[in-house]
Amino acid sequence: MINLQTVSKSYSKSKSKALDDISLSIPDGCIFGFLGPNGAGKTTTIKLITGALETDMGSVAVDGHPLATEELAAKSAIGYVPDNPELFNRLKGLEFLNFLGDVYGIQKEERVANIEKYSKLLEISDVLGARVGSYSRGMKQKLMICGSLISNPQNWILDEPMVGLDPHAAFKLKELMRERAKTGKCVFFSTHVMEVAEKICDMLAIINKGKIIFTGTLERLREERGKDSSLEALFLELVEDKE
Repeated sequence: MINLQTVSKSYSKSKSKALDDISLSIPDGCIFGFLGPNGAGKTTTIKLITGALETDMGSVAVDGHPLATEELAAKSAIGYVPDNPELFNRLKGLEFLNFLGDVYGIQKEERVANIEKYSKLLEISDVLGARVGSYSRGMKQKLMICGSLISNPQNWILDEPMVGLDPHAAFKLKELMRERAKTGKCVFFSTHVMEVAEKICDMLAIINKGKIIFTGTLERLREERGKDSSLEALFLELVEDKE
């Protein structure tokens, strides 16, 4: 479970807040979609959760561990797929995965099993001996997904994870997300692909200009808007109303 309480964040070169007093509770056992226009604050929120950025105000906790005071425990409970897979290009794929295994302190037997499972599932097991710099964008994304799961994290955070993936890999990723949610894990991902969010999300949050403008299920959103429309149509209408 991930909790943000009255979180604000500003960047020095911007007069407006990237995040403005947002609160969000992301429960275990569900796929939670995070939606918003470009520049709305999605990636900033994710970077605060993962500890890549610090809040100006408010607090972030992962599985009850406040990032401000229990940073290592909080980060250890997270597997993270960033929006841009900038990896160590001189390392071989397997070396990169073993590096992550070392960072998380994963024992050899579990590490080998997880690397084998996820690299085969995403069809990159045959290129793990090659240097990451030779990988395509999609292959790097698959490697990052494998790396994010090597520790079997309780909280799986993905920032625009479908970008660069072919349809087969995207299907496998969605299956992984469902599988983990069914076993009680927390799955939190941002996306611009409304069709994907509509099909797989149990809960949604919509952010615009640094403020959360909706949290709940798609059914609740339809009830509030009084329309049985697609998520895409409801999203566009809601964002336009808040302009």
